[in-house]
Amino acid sequence: MYIWKRVRTRYAMLRMPGLDHNKAFMFACTRKGYWRIANSHIFTTTITNARLKQAGYTFFSDYYKAVAA
Repeated sequence: MYIWKRVRTRYAMLRMPGLDHNKAFMFACTRKGYWRIANSHIFTTTITNARLKQAGYTFFSDYYKAVAA
């Protein structure tokens, strides 16, 4: 488990899924807290639902549809 407090760590972790240098650097260098950047333009355009599904994350709505059906 990594702590994303340092710019270097944030940049490296954002580059791993394949983000380009400019977007990863813009997001890593922000001085705002985690809660403030959760709905920021940089984050919402960089980490999309399609990218999260590709990484293997399960969404609650998909899980509910599978269980309820």
